Amino acid sequence: MHLSYEFVLLSLAAWLVGLSKGGLPTIGMLAVPLLSLMMPPMQAAVLLLPIYILSDMVGIYLYRKAFSAAHLRILIPAGLVGIGVGWATASRISDAALAMLVGLIGIGFCLNSWLRASPNSVTRQPHKAWGRFWGALSGFTSFISHAGGPPFQVYMLPQKLPKLVFAGTSTLFFAVVNAAKLVPYQFIRPYTSDSLSKAAWLVPAALLGTVMGAWLTKRLADAWFFRLVQIGLFGVSLKLVWSALPGLL
Repeated sequence: MHLSYEFVLLSLAAWLVGLSKGGLPTIGMLAVPLLSLMMPPMQAAVLLLPIYILSDMVGIYLYRKAFSAAHLRILIPAGLVGIGVGWATASRISDAALAMLVGLIGIGFCLNSWLRASPNSVTRQPHKAWGRFWGALSGFTSFISHAGGPPFQVYMLPQKLPKLVFAGTSTLFFAVVNAAKLVPYQFIRPYTSDSLSKAAWLVPAALLGTVMGAWLTKRLADAWFFRLVQIGLFGVSLKLVWSALPGLL
């Protein structure tokens, strides 16, 4: 593959990861499908993990005062369980089946949000049972393809947190999840000097995306912020379902 084409795709993926860590979580889901145009999905996920972790560090600093500790106490342990399940089943579940599952969850959530009557504007309290379920599913899908966004949003969006708290909670949750994936990924597909060198070249694009994501998050009105997140989730979910169909038929 032509080097410039590969570098453009890698840089664009890193920039999308940075945007997601800056506060636009759904956008990061596009990174692995984008790189899957030139490499196996699991290889793309492993390659991008260092970029996720570096962007997480910047995101933690940016949102260090804006997050929901009550939600994180529920979601983080569940997410770690999901990673364990993902590690145990990574060689048994097909990419197509997982993509279909994640896509259907996202589509169902968006349609339910858009078609039902306008809900009460009062913020809901964290629900332990549902938080553990969606947190574990988010950790599982994040392990397989960095696609933990839809399950996380299915649980979090109906609770109507302020946008910066929502973004900060997402950033901190996935920072822990991504750090926990380092050892399992090393066992599945060990890092090489070549893969780490590629990741190093992508650092500027990721950092730029993180800062841009935080800038956009702070300036978008709450209504537009959540609307754009839902639209992005719906679009990505449709793409996942469409891409998964040939592998399941």
